[in-house]
Amino acid sequence: FKARGAFNKALLLEDSEREVGLVAASAGNHGQGIALAGQKVGAGIEIFVSEHAVPVKVEAMRALGAIIHVVPGGYPEAEAAGKIYAEKEQKTWVSPYNDGQIIAGQGTIGLELSREIQESVAWLVPVSGGGLLAGIGSLLQKQAHRPCLIGVQAEVAPFMHSLFYNDSQDGIPDLPSLADGLTGEVERGSVTIPMVKQLVDEIVLVSEEEIARAIAFAWYVYGEKLEGAGAVGLAAVLSEKVKSRPVVVLVSGGNVQPEVLAEIIDRFAGETWQ
Repeated sequence: FKARGAFNKALLLEDSEREVGLVAASAGNHGQGIALAGQKVGAGIEIFVSEHAVPVKVEAMRALGAIIHVVPGGYPEAEAAGKIYAEKEQKTWVSPYNDGQIIAGQGTIGLELSREIQESVAWLVPVSGGGLLAGIGSLLQKQAHRPCLIGVQAEVAPFMHSLFYNDSQDGIPDLPSLADGLTGEVERGSVTIPMVKQLVDEIVLVSEEEIARAIAFAWYVYGEKLEGAGAVGLAAVLSEKVKSRPVVVLVSGGNVQPEVLAEIIDRFAGETWQ
């Protein structure tokens, strides 16, 4: 879904905006989407990442031709450094979510799914900055029988959850998570904040153990490799934090560090899956 938003943004830019080069901050997947889009439109790409970014994601961005800038600290520090650099060097900044064209591109997933799925009790969508959730919500609100839309986030970094329920993210912890792509403070004043509040019915939180179990379940039952950020919706179902059935679970990412996946697979070996 990150590639959908990135391509929509890159293709709609003016030639002059592409020619100066594109700059983004990323936990990994947005950066890959922008790097791939940059290849196709002939734009130089520079990505700012946290020193804690997942190595396999960083290498994937680099393999797609992006110049990588590693920033001390977490994702918020990488994003701040990227925005300052883009402004100073007069390059085009591309937010992973705080951009209408990014949101529209990501939301095309909802358009495709709604054509295939005529009835459902709930849709579960991973949420961090809210681009994907807002895009899908914009599409679903136009349906005559709008399904329930639920965002899912890691409980160790519940920024959008706090904004949704408390109108603030002050004092929220940003702890390491298997769902690294969903961590980090939401940009102040992001257009996604009021969109999520208007279009989404609920945001639920899942624990690290629940995320790990969902990754293992996907591997053992379906033979699918999921990263933590992509597995949170499945975690919400398996833990019965969302009990609605039938349910649409959006799985959004498989860029997991190999040794992390191996440890999880080993930990849940021998478990009987329902």
